[in-house]
Amino acid sequence: MIVIHASFPIDPDRRDDALELIEELVTESQREDGVIDYRATTDVSDPNVVRFFERYEDEAAFGAHAQSDHFQEFSVALPELLAGEPTVTRFDVESAEELEL
Repeated sequence: MIVIHASFPIDPDRRDDALELIEELVTESQREDGVIDYRATTDVSDPNVVRFFERYEDEAAFGAHAQSDHFQEFSVALPELLAGEPTVTRFDVESAEELEL
């Protein structure tokens, strides 16, 4: 499984545009084959930071996502929406289990 955590600082003046585009990206990405989970949320300490949490079955699913029309559209629009450099971390996970709280 591949897990991605990404953090995007959004220009406050473009926040509404960014959130609209992100909502569409999330909706379309969740429909992709091989996507286990795909979410975006605003940071509780800074509402102008959007964090992505993505889980893919394998490299093929991750690659297909990167080539999808909705991801390409997001990538083209992103530079005009940012207020700083995004960070993206990839985790290659061999096993995972849900913890009881």
